Amino acid sequence: MSLLANISSPADIRGLDNSQMQKLAEEIRREIIETVAKNGGHLAPNLGVVELTLALHSVFETPRDKIVWDVGHQCYVHKLLTGRRAKFGTLRKYNGLSGFPRPEECPHDSFATGHSSTSISAATGMALARDLKGEHHSVVAVIGDGAMTGGMAFEALNHAGHLKKDMIVVLNDNEMSIAENVGGMARYLGRLRTDPKYSRGKEEIEQILKKIPSIGPTVLKFADRLKDSFKYLVVPGMFFEELGFVYLGPIDGHNVQDMIKVLRQAKSIKEPVIVHVITKKGLGYAPAEKNPDKFHGIGPFDIKTGETVKNTIKPSYTEVFGNTAVKLAARDDSIVAITAAMPGGTGLNLFAKAFPHRFFDVGIAEQHAVTMSAGLAASGLKPLLAIYSTFLQRAYDQLLHDVCLQSLPVTLAIDRAGLVGDDGPTHHGLFDLSYLRQMPNMVVMAPRDENMLQHMLHTALEYPGPAALRYPRGIATGCPLDAEPLSIPIGKAEVLREGRDITLLAIGTTVEIAYNAATALAAEGVSATVVDARFIKPLDEECIINQILQTRTVITLEENVLSGGFGSAVMELLNARGIFGIKILSIGFPDSFVEHGDKNLLLARYGLTVDNVCSSVLTMLGARRKGKKMPAARSS
Repeated sequence: MSLLANISSPADIRGLDNSQMQKLAEEIRREIIETVAKNGGHLAPNLGVVELTLALHSVFETPRDKIVWDVGHQCYVHKLLTGRRAKFGTLRKYNGLSGFPRPEECPHDSFATGHSSTSISAATGMALARDLKGEHHSVVAVIGDGAMTGGMAFEALNHAGHLKKDMIVVLNDNEMSIAENVGGMARYLGRLRTDPKYSRGKEEIEQILKKIPSIGPTVLKFADRLKDSFKYLVVPGMFFEELGFVYLGPIDGHNVQDMIKVLRQAKSIKEPVIVHVITKKGLGYAPAEKNPDKFHGIGPFDIKTGETVKNTIKPSYTEVFGNTAVKLAARDDSIVAITAAMPGGTGLNLFAKAFPHRFFDVGIAEQHAVTMSAGLAASGLKPLLAIYSTFLQRAYDQLLHDVCLQSLPVTLAIDRAGLVGDDGPTHHGLFDLSYLRQMPNMVVMAPRDENMLQHMLHTALEYPGPAALRYPRGIATGCPLDAEPLSIPIGKAEVLREGRDITLLAIGTTVEIAYNAATALAAEGVSATVVDARFIKPLDEECIINQILQTRTVITLEENVLSGGFGSAVMELLNARGIFGIKILSIGFPDSFVEHGDKNLLLARYGLTVDNVCSSVLTMLGARRKGKKMPAARSS
């Protein structure tokens, strides 16, 4: 008989004995493995927190008590236990369950998240609000050791320890973020994790102290000092307690009963508490245990073999970037590469293998990565910083103040630009054209295919100032690559097709849409110019204006929000030049967050398709397709 089938809320697990808890944990793992194998998702992080999540929901009563999941990609178990089991098969599907916590999806999700190192700050705010409102409930932040490398986590620990508010931080220590953790915090946690003298010795001293009769405050104060002295002797610094937290642990994160006992103890302490839990990422599925980084976030895969389902032999944009970076670095030893805990995800694992002394993984610390790159550039090197678009947002000020203000030659390789599909609004890279375009001295470019990507990377690394190239997630076009990467003129567009009726101005991935639409329109007797802008900053002003004046009817296309994006840049150019009376339509994404779902479905939802471009053109020209009824034109 299935236990999971009868779990409709966390209250249903609180009467289970230890053997039932173990059986439920097995069923949960099986459900997650089978669902992620079909839908893709974050497998290894969720398999590692099954028992931890069961213990949390055994002790705390959500939604009254607040559990804040850092990053949130480990919330699948939480979703299964909080009334969403019946919809779990829709995970990461359009109109289905999100792969991250969403308060609008369920009241048990106390805080929306998708980026790391935010949970302790949010929990501190919740604890302050609880006390100001005179309420009484627990606030728990669950944060991984990888996220603890982020500076924001340290800022929050420092403040929360100072406030002395009743709150709990559960440190889920699995020795991993996505790649292996780096830095001093990782080494510190490693000492706590591996040195049995600390836990064993502390317990022995506590047992001795319990046997001493209570003879007043003097002995109690002496006992506290004695315990503290032992901690300082065995674990130098006692970092967390110095910050004002009571430290409990480390404990086995796969022993539900032990965790329940410690969490109850933490709940009874009315001041900040750190509960240090040791877990194994990917536990219960051998391929994920062996390769937790591969199964951190993965597409559909074969459960028996662990191999991902591949539908094409074309390379990914990330692979082309990684190979090109290695090729260019082999010729120029001033090129160094930096990533923020994602060497594999960005393709820089190839660089790390080829040039280990010129590769730097800073951990989940995007702000530090950008300013460190500025320091490298200021010292005469050519830093290549590879980072996902959504995570680069976290370092806006460092880009503006530390890189652009000094016009330093830092190259930003912005992966996962545009839609990323199933991971949803916290991971879509739909804002980079807008926020980079604002920055003085910054050059911003986007390749239409992988061949242009290699040329743009070479161009950026040779440019004596800050330059960014953004490219999408996933499989490239399959176009042939030139034998050698070459420089292209900064700020020069390329006219791919000339026409007399309408001008299609496109950037990046939308160039292919524009070109295919022009081909389809030709069959309707409509002649369309197609311009690959290549650069959003600086724009090729003369080319764009000349093409627009020939047709006086324009559509701009971009896989970015329209606010402040490519279309805005074109309209600002026309206004600045005093060119009016142009019929112009911009197609892109609206001033709202885009939901999760299949990328092609979302592109269609927001009008970035060949068919919608054709419909828009015909509507603007007052024409109709021959013998065919066209859907209404859409722009966002």
